[in-house]
Formats: sequence, C-alpha cells, structure tokens
Amino acid sequence: MKTDEEERLIAHAVTRLSAKYPSVPAEDVARIVASAHVHFDGHRVRDFVPLLVERMAGEKLSSLVDS
Repeated sequence: MKTDEEERLIAHAVTRLSAKYPSVPAEDVARIVASAHVHFDGHRVRDFVPLLVERMAGEKLSSLVDS
C-alpha cells in the first residue's frame, strides 16, 4: 500500500532525476519514474520502494541519454 510518505519520496526522486538529466523533458522523467513505481505495486514491503524506483528510473534515463 502506497503511503503519503512514499509518494513524497517519489516526487523528490522526480525532482532529483530531472536535475541530473536536464536534457530529458520533466514530463518524460515523471513518466519513467511512474512506470518504475508501478513495477513495485503489490509488494508488501514498501520501505525501499522509493530508492529502488529512483535507481530503476535512473538506469533507464542514463540509457536514453547515452544512446
């Protein structure tokens, strides 16, 4: 179950990744983060979801920028 705190941390991840990848439009960063977040739906342990989402989205963004 997603919490308000998790949503807040996900929003911060979008902000950090947007700053790290300024060549990627903010809407695309938000979409990639949301897609990564959906990947963890249904997992009961949520403590590390924001960290894992940020890493997964960062890998995707890195591959987009590097290509």
